[in-house]
Amino acid sequence: MPEESTFEGVTLQCGWGRLIFAHTFPSPEEVARTVLEEREGQRDIAFYLNDPHLVLNQAPQELFLDPSITFRLRFADYQRSDREFAGFEVTPIQSKKEIREINRIYISHKMVPVDEDFVWHERHNPRFQYLVARRLEDGHILGVVLGVDHAENFDDIQNGSSLWALAVDKQGDLPGVGEALLRATIETMLERGRSELDLSVMHDNEGAIGLYNKIGFHKVAVFAVKCRNSINERLFVGDPPDPKFNPYAEIIINEALRRGIRMSDPDPTRGFFTLSLGGRSVTCRESLTEMTSAVAVMRCDDKSLTRELLDRKGLKVPAQQSAGESAQNSEFLAEHKRIVVKPASGEQGFGVAVDITDDADMEAAIQEARKFCDNVILESYAVGQDLRIIVINGEVVAAAIRRPAEIMGTGKHSAEDLIDRLSRRRSAATGGESKIPKDEETERCLRESGLTFQSVLEKGQIVTVRKAANLHTGGTIHDVTDTLNPVLGEAATRAAAALSIPVVGLDFIVPDEQSEDYVIIEANERPGLANHEPQPTAQKLIDFLFPHSIKPTENR
Repeated sequence: MPEESTFEGVTLQCGWGRLIFAHTFPSPEEVARTVLEEREGQRDIAFYLNDPHLVLNQAPQELFLDPSITFRLRFADYQRSDREFAGFEVTPIQSKKEIREINRIYISHKMVPVDEDFVWHERHNPRFQYLVARRLEDGHILGVVLGVDHAENFDDIQNGSSLWALAVDKQGDLPGVGEALLRATIETMLERGRSELDLSVMHDNEGAIGLYNKIGFHKVAVFAVKCRNSINERLFVGDPPDPKFNPYAEIIINEALRRGIRMSDPDPTRGFFTLSLGGRSVTCRESLTEMTSAVAVMRCDDKSLTRELLDRKGLKVPAQQSAGESAQNSEFLAEHKRIVVKPASGEQGFGVAVDITDDADMEAAIQEARKFCDNVILESYAVGQDLRIIVINGEVVAAAIRRPAEIMGTGKHSAEDLIDRLSRRRSAATGGESKIPKDEETERCLRESGLTFQSVLEKGQIVTVRKAANLHTGGTIHDVTDTLNPVLGEAATRAAAALSIPVVGLDFIVPDEQSEDYVIIEANERPGLANHEPQPTAQKLIDFLFPHSIKPTENR
């Protein structure tokens, strides 16, 4: 436990709230009073409490003991790693745009976003420093961490430091980001001459605790107190007793419960639940609800019918025909050079083979697709990026570029090992919803790069192992709502109207999200709304289902 400082009442504004160094305060009463001054929309943390029970006694209905564990690393025991992290760099923040990216990551983890202006203005403040992991390929922010220098904040007898708000992009596809951010913070504080570093982690975060133990942290008896507010509610109320749903149902249920809408008839295995408010009840299967007609579902499920209906409305769609005799198939391939093979009915990217260029691969892909649907479609391949646009009640509420699964070589691991490692990371980030199949399509993609599952990739070599950018087969998703060309947004709302569907995810192929050029390749009647955080997809769905639940003060 840190000893008493000669300073009194030291706090540090971090952008998401204040760190309150409780051991610098003269009494438990003063600590409690300071915590209770927390500003709305922020999360303050009183740390290093000498007598936490006495602080709680000052306001037992308003304060609670945080259910976290404190770990400490003494730098004399620290061993630097010889592991080389590939594909990204760790540096201080370099632009305000990166702070917006930080907030995207924080919101996706249900953490409090930072005040962008404050963090940018204070980026050179020696009292604290935000570090980011930045992908070298495109500058995309993969993770963030905050390091606090105690000696710069108060007369710290322990000569210590601490780490806060470590978060990694759930859609990140490069390994080691969390460890790199952790080590960069440790080594920054080492270079400043500090002696140790503390961090606080939720008691059930097994993955993080495993990493801290590996690096040499040990548990210490240091406690934190926070305010009972809506931000911290899960910490002092605990998890709800309801069955565990997948993330796509959970995001909708949580938004409904937040508004006082009751959830009943839970069936988490299938994703069904019923929402009720007043005399109105709506049964849902994730984002698919009773408000979507059976006819609209069938239109989306039949990919050839989807294309026909959109084509009638003058929307741009690819050429298409049903797979038949080998000669007919070959003619279609010869005409279009590069094609897509997919089941006429299906979802989650299963049975889809993209960018087929020869007859043998085409016939193999047709046989694979027939495992999912007897009717198989051949479609002209459109070159570009995979864009998903979410339309709810005639309004575009989210747009995201979806990227196919890629592995990066280490010079030591086989392609199969790298795929397995990436699958584990994607599964952990999506609640088990994303995994790269080791099937014929993955084998074909490796073969196009001159590889097999057993090939050892050169260090830094990047290989695309799926051509389709579906999240369920290992793809990642990157929000572009704010930069979406209005022409694409209009095409999406017209497509939703053509299908007579109130909630839909439309798949476009575009040069980029700012272009006016596009083709629409599919419509999904049950889009995964959780994939588009921090955009308000769940809020917009509940607005549509229960318009009377919108508070008059809410600005949507």
